[in-house]
Amino acid sequence: MSDTNYMNIELASNYKPKVSEPYMCPEQLAYFYRVLLAQKEELENTRSSVLNAVRLADKTESVGVGDDSDNATYNQDITMDLRMSDRSNKLLQKINAALDRIANGSYGFSVVSGEEIGIRRLMARPLATMTIEEQEEYESHKN
Repeated sequence: MSDTNYMNIELASNYKPKVSEPYMCPEQLAYFYRVLLAQKEELENTRSSVLNAVRLADKTESVGVGDDSDNATYNQDITMDLRMSDRSNKLLQKINAALDRIANGSYGFSVVSGEEIGIRRLMARPLATMTIEEQEEYESHKN
């Protein structure tokens, strides 16, 4: 179990993890924890407004306002909003999984090999679960 003091660490507003620091030290964990929480909060706010837009469009259509063209536009908007909501849900699951990895001490390490993913990669993609080499190997077999 990872030391949870990363949740209470005060970081300078301009703090960025450095390669020279011990890998996944409490400051780095605090940084990524906050980055992931901010992404989660933003997604939840977006998801809430998307679902409200779908509900509003659904109510408007059920009232029978508009012609066939308006209704087609409403249906297209609802479909697009639902796709966005589905993508948000999947991303939210990945964020929650990353937060769980921070909590259990496995964040920053490959789920395949256990090797360090690397600070530079995590800075670019905080949800990374594999090293660059492993990701490339995975992508080459996926296609």
